[in-house]
Amino acid sequence: MTAPARDLSAPKDPARGDAPPPSMRLRELVFGAACAAAVRAAARLRVADALGDAPMTLESLASAVKTDPGPLRRLLRALSCYGVFAERPDGTFAHTETSRLLREDDPHSLRYIALWCTEPWTWDAWPKLDEAVRSGRNVIEDLYDKEFFVYLNEDAPESADVFNRAMTTSSEQSAREVAALLDLSGSRSVADLGGGQGHVVACLLDKYPAMKGYLLDLPRVVEKALPRLRPGGDLEDRARIVPGDIREAVPVDSDVYIIKNILEWDDESTAQLLANVIAAGGPGARVVVIENLVDDTPSMRFSTAMDLLLLLNVGGAKHTTDSMVRRLTEAGLSVNDIRPVNPYLHAFDCTVPA
Repeated sequence: MTAPARDLSAPKDPARGDAPPPSMRLRELVFGAACAAAVRAAARLRVADALGDAPMTLESLASAVKTDPGPLRRLLRALSCYGVFAERPDGTFAHTETSRLLREDDPHSLRYIALWCTEPWTWDAWPKLDEAVRSGRNVIEDLYDKEFFVYLNEDAPESADVFNRAMTTSSEQSAREVAALLDLSGSRSVADLGGGQGHVVACLLDKYPAMKGYLLDLPRVVEKALPRLRPGGDLEDRARIVPGDIREAVPVDSDVYIIKNILEWDDESTAQLLANVIAAGGPGARVVVIENLVDDTPSMRFSTAMDLLLLLNVGGAKHTTDSMVRRLTEAGLSVNDIRPVNPYLHAFDCTVPA
């Protein structure tokens, strides 16, 4: 009988004195960068892709990912403390539910999200968090003398590619849930603003065969739109791809506008986008805003961390339910309904009043 893997990340019972004392917990927290760096290293080395369903010896795994066995064991030992991989009593290593999410072929893969949250610019920005907290503005422009996305596209194309892949992965995974949630019966058209490669639009066009769809995003993004939406694709007759900056204009008259995970920029850009949508749609237009929130308990640690990262890179913020409602109503929208899309996303269903 094979011995089970050791789960070093198993929850501790404070009543039995298993929880680390506060002094050790704080020590663990200040070494959080080591954990993030370890996840990034495993993702870049593709350890999860090399590790199959069966446990592997350290030597075999090291050979597969072209590393020295000794340092690789140290990396995996550190990660196993957090439930990312598991070390078995016989010295082999096995997958956990968490480590499988680093596989690129996993349907719920978070590999590119893990890379995006640990890109090189983040290591420049995090030490300046106190400056951002004092000033309330981003630190990226001071670091690189450029607005964040300009910096990415001009000076860090590899990071820009990771960002696009991360957003595509996230959109692809949630697109069907968004389409399942939204009742667009009677709507003739839908426009996805900042919609990446168009996964949400494609799912909605599948659900509503008589509807037309628009995909709006930056030129470098939509040039990689789903083949289904482009000439020769099965949805080409009902899909239109519109390259441009939605912060400058929304040149599409549609019944429904979807704004997903982008109302977290700086206040000025966010207000301008909402004004552009209201001007484009006019009275009666439906606007569906989809965001993860910092008062959503299941994702609080992730959302609050992303909130701080947004402060650092674009001077933006994640929202609470109340702050999102306030932002939307101040822009001139009527909020009619708020519903969960999944455990970490909520949909704010709005209309442009007459």
